[in-house]
Amino acid sequence: MKIVCVGRNYVAHARELGNEVPSDPVIFIKPATALSSPDTPFSIPSFSNEIHYECELVLRIAKPVRQLKKEETLSCIDAITAGIDFTARDLQQQLKEKGLPWEKAKAFDGAAVVGTWMPIDQFPNKKDIHFCLYKNRVIVQQASTAQMIFDFETLLSHISMYFTLEHGDLVFTGTPAGVGPVEPGDVLEGFVEDDSAFELSIL
Repeated sequence: MKIVCVGRNYVAHARELGNEVPSDPVIFIKPATALSSPDTPFSIPSFSNEIHYECELVLRIAKPVRQLKKEETLSCIDAITAGIDFTARDLQQQLKEKGLPWEKAKAFDGAAVVGTWMPIDQFPNKKDIHFCLYKNRVIVQQASTAQMIFDFETLLSHISMYFTLEHGDLVFTGTPAGVGPVEPGDVLEGFVEDDSAFELSIL
């Protein structure tokens, strides 16, 4: 199982970090060891002083696929949820300034939290799914798939052109504006539409 992640898929988020708005999907991969359940509190790692939350919609792949046409893509998804792509922002910035890969800032143990899965058929309009994140009961991120630069079909077609997607693989589809740091004692809660997908404590 692998975790494929999409960066800079919302214009406002790209701009809040001072990045260019991409003309093609920005893709990176996290290993299976990055996956964590919200039932397990997230412990801030010792190598970073600036861990940021990034709430995203996450897709689950239902069957092996490769080189998908856009019209084929939605048939390979069986479930969706909200998740957190944790980022060691200080470490990421240091690595980027040196022109180095920044997997250490994104793919560390526990950096991919995934909530409760919901059947994809529960959402007939995939182009307007709303999701949000609360930090300590205050909303900090909210968006709709209508705001994505690259929709689900475009993302899955693009990803499968380079990587075979296998049963159980996860696709993090990008985070909207509003990312920020976490501290011990914080509680994060993510929603897809009106359903709570996860509640996560920070240690």
